[in-house]
Amino acid sequence: MTPVLGRWVLASGNSGKLREFRALLTESGIEIVAQGELGVRSVEETGSTFVENALLKARHAALETGLPAIADDSGLAVDALAGAPGIHSARYAGPTADARANVVRLLAALADTPDDRRGAHFYCVIVAMLNANDPAPLISYADWPGVITRTPAGDGGFGYDPIFYDPKFAATAAQLSAEVKNRVSHRGRALAKLSVALKEQLTQASSPGS
Repeated sequence: MTPVLGRWVLASGNSGKLREFRALLTESGIEIVAQGELGVRSVEETGSTFVENALLKARHAALETGLPAIADDSGLAVDALAGAPGIHSARYAGPTADARANVVRLLAALADTPDDRRGAHFYCVIVAMLNANDPAPLISYADWPGVITRTPAGDGGFGYDPIFYDPKFAATAAQLSAEVKNRVSHRGRALAKLSVALKEQLTQASSPGS
């Protein structure tokens, strides 16, 4: 895939994700525009993995806008719940549930789970696709280990951040500064990998004989 830096569509309507993507990719020369700003509705996420859903979303956004597209699929996997909510993280409490409802349901599901069994991981897969028919999209992945707290803490972030505790920082994801979170989070590290891959591809594409 030969990347085109410049204007890319983000296949998400999540304002928190949009903020993080813009903060992390601006230095790479990528202008991020949300698909909703271009009148594109979200595609149904019918995949069974984060990778499948990210590919579905990126391809749909690229097809509808004619722009190169970036999409992520991410979620929280809790050890004591056999990996749930997983790919259903955004809809854990129902198809129209908000983040607060999802947090309430998760804490209820873990109400009787002891502290030493509340381990969890955030996962993020990001896909960069030059066009809807791109045969070799770039795929970047990262995870973030932590522990689910018993009560929310912190005003930053979004989603499950207020109950996702990182022992290394003695803080929830919602208590971390944006700078720290972007450096250590699953999405921040996956985006950093993607940025490097895009730059490498651009260098190769511009090399003599390429």
